[in-house]
Amino acid sequence: MKRVVAVILAGGEGERLSLLSAVRAKPAVPFAGKYRIIDFTLSNCVNSDVDNVIVLTQYNPRSLNDHLGAGRPWDLDRTTGGIRVLQPYIARNRPTEWYRGTADAVLQNIETLRQMPFDTVLILAGDHIYKMDYQPFVQAHRRHRADVTVAVKQVPIGEAHRFGVLSLGENDEVTDWQEKPKIPKTDLASLGIYVFSKRALLAWLSEERTDFGKHVIPAMLAGGARVYGYHFDGYWQDVGTIESYWQANMALLDDHPALDLYDREWVIHTRSEERAPARIGPTANVHRSLISHGCQIAGTVERSVLSPGVRVDPGAVVRDSVIMFDTVVRAGAVVDHAIIDKEVSIGPNAVVGMGTNDRPNSVEPDRLTSGITVVGKRAMIPANVRIGRNVRIDQDVRTADFVGRAVRSGATIQHRRPAATGARRMGGKAMTLEALDVGSVASLASAGSSGPKPDPQLG
Repeated sequence: MKRVVAVILAGGEGERLSLLSAVRAKPAVPFAGKYRIIDFTLSNCVNSDVDNVIVLTQYNPRSLNDHLGAGRPWDLDRTTGGIRVLQPYIARNRPTEWYRGTADAVLQNIETLRQMPFDTVLILAGDHIYKMDYQPFVQAHRRHRADVTVAVKQVPIGEAHRFGVLSLGENDEVTDWQEKPKIPKTDLASLGIYVFSKRALLAWLSEERTDFGKHVIPAMLAGGARVYGYHFDGYWQDVGTIESYWQANMALLDDHPALDLYDREWVIHTRSEERAPARIGPTANVHRSLISHGCQIAGTVERSVLSPGVRVDPGAVVRDSVIMFDTVVRAGAVVDHAIIDKEVSIGPNAVVGMGTNDRPNSVEPDRLTSGITVVGKRAMIPANVRIGRNVRIDQDVRTADFVGRAVRSGATIQHRRPAATGARRMGGKAMTLEALDVGSVASLASAGSSGPKPDPQLG
């Protein structure tokens, strides 16, 4: 694999991940407690003996750049080869614009590839969770003397419209290609993972072909290029939505998860801070959960994934949730069916995620619909507040941003800057809080005195 260079496309905004990608690029979103999404692609590279890696960044790259550093956790901090992180730049006689697509990102850095002494280029997505040995993938590409080989996998036909779908001949030649069709012809989907011969990549990239799936691969098929498919049957998951992200984390808690994080033959490497071991106190009750180092658990944690440094105080309950780095769940609080970003403070006896799931989020009605409540980075949830389902609590929200003690399902709480202290409007996208009627608030207050429990009145 010494004649192979990997190009990881890591500039995606990941809009469908809501608040999780508001302050970071999608590949930098934490996953499975201690990891970041890009760790899986980088680990695939080093485990496949690919030690020349280029990472193309764009959107909100700060946390991703901090995470990657010089590549030491993946043994990519080396004089020859190793990792290079490239960002969009201004050049003479070229429009000053962001990358227009996956192929355009590679094209704008083509001189770097042209000068490298490799004959094979792996084009990889940095925002998927998967374990893949690239060696047999490259071997199949070379055996067919292909111009490009596409990694493919069967997906449920109902989901095929989200992918490029294709048909293969007897020798795995690609005979038909549809990019995100309304009515897919097959259930065989492209994973957005390609092996190109360097010669073909240089020949087929152009200013007009900005995306591999939409433009480059169809042009190659139409032009008679040698395009092949490679069947991949291992674990692969696109965690591009709040629901799929939550489900992929919860699936790690199965007795025999499809993604084995404990496989010593295929270690997932990551940048990891030095923290003390997790501490499970005498009042703690932990069931079917992932607890990272640095956590301090004195309450109850059920079917949840906790990142390093999370604290769950006595009497607090976390269930069916993903809690990220250094969040504190204070005494008596309940977090249920939620995703909580980094450095959040959840006040005593607060409830995050309760009531019925009958209202999509008012600001993101297409993204927050499955009952998951999302809390942004560094938000502060006040004591005793009751928060429903499909609620969005924006990053940096403070206790003063809450009006009353109840946040109805589907509501959004936004941080009101001091300069914007106008009237608080209800409903629509300008809404910051949907309060319950007086009777419901009184009911919740009385329920809180006997311990926070899901209340069907909070709809």
